[in-house]
Amino acid sequence: MIKIAPSILAADPLNLERDVRAAEAAGVDWIHVDVMDAHFVPNLAFTPDAVKRLKEVTALPLDVHLMMDHPETLADAFLDAGASCLTIHAESDADVPELLRHIRERGCMAGLAVKPRTVLDEVRDLIDLTDLMLLMTVEPGFGGQKLDERVIEKIRSLSESGYTGWIEADGGIKEDNLRRLAENGLTVAVLGTGLLRAEDMKAAVERLHRIGSGE
Repeated sequence: MIKIAPSILAADPLNLERDVRAAEAAGVDWIHVDVMDAHFVPNLAFTPDAVKRLKEVTALPLDVHLMMDHPETLADAFLDAGASCLTIHAESDADVPELLRHIRERGCMAGLAVKPRTVLDEVRDLIDLTDLMLLMTVEPGFGGQKLDERVIEKIRSLSESGYTGWIEADGGIKEDNLRRLAENGLTVAVLGTGLLRAEDMKAAVERLHRIGSGE
């Protein structure tokens, strides 16, 4: 079954704990935490302290996505805070191979994110260092964007390559396109406002799980 990971970027910032607890009660699988430095992307969100607090209020894995020019400066802080998976961008200014190895050495899943325009051949030598590949289906930074369907081919290519880690997508995912994503190899779907602000979140999660499993 496909994993459903709501992005807390879409949660009510004044009621973050309430929304995370509601998502857990609704049956989601992971909590996705977008960390932004206002440089790599033009937005600012979430600190290690926020992840530490989330760890205290949910038993769900925390899927932390660092959209930062220099993720190496805060990687250990997020690992110490309780990240279950720490994802960095191939396009960052970090020593990406070294940081991926370090994340694994700390006992955490290592993820690599790529923007829609980054082709897999450019990061082929990094893929074996990862436990998760996050294929962005929108330009990162803001919610509410439309899914770039050209990324579906990238998902299919990675799946057919024999990659054994998680294949995750983030951006513009909805019920009406999840089936196609899953059929092409997606295993983790990140959703924002369409899920966290659903009138009946439990029913929405159940539908997403059914769609993702091919029902």
